[in-house]
Amino acid sequence: MLIRKLFKFENAHIVRGCSTRRCSHSIHGHSYKVELILHADALDHGQMVYDFGLLKGDIRELIDAFDHSVALWAEDDADYLASVRRHSERWVSIPVSPSAEQFSRLIFALVDAALARTEMNNGEVGVRLHSVIVHETETGYAQCFREDVNNPRMGLIDLEHIEFSPAIVAQWPTPDLFERLKNTQTMLQTQLPGFA
Repeated sequence: MLIRKLFKFENAHIVRGCSTRRCSHSIHGHSYKVELILHADALDHGQMVYDFGLLKGDIRELIDAFDHSVALWAEDDADYLASVRRHSERWVSIPVSPSAEQFSRLIFALVDAALARTEMNNGEVGVRLHSVIVHETETGYAQCFREDVNNPRMGLIDLEHIEFSPAIVAQWPTPDLFERLKNTQTMLQTQLPGFA
């Protein structure tokens, strides 16, 4: 069975190398909608796949980190990166270009690590992230599946190469949230082949 939870955030970026000049040469923003689709073969004690309330903790904080921030591709022009960091409190540096496709892969990796850290104590069985859909506009979206996250032809998504601005980290209820996730991803990568 599949369930879906919708999140929203506002974000600005430049997508270098894309076909549209406006998109590739000018900072612009989108009202993003992110759908997390979870899967399980059984229901918990509450006869649910997963309690939606559990998504209001670390997972909501991670997605909210992108709200009213600028997504920076770590390989962009050094002067541009320095200027945004200097003039904006909220930014996220990512190892891939901030297209909807890469956002879906990035959010999949973040949420997958957060779910792996979540204590399942209500009879949840085999709850896994099925896919992530990122709507960049009302008419267009990208959907990421598990096999897409570590596809070398799409670029490496490693949590070690993501940086949240100090202002974002300062707003998290637990400032070590992201460090815990990076440790979880590393642990799972050594235990589970193909883990994203």
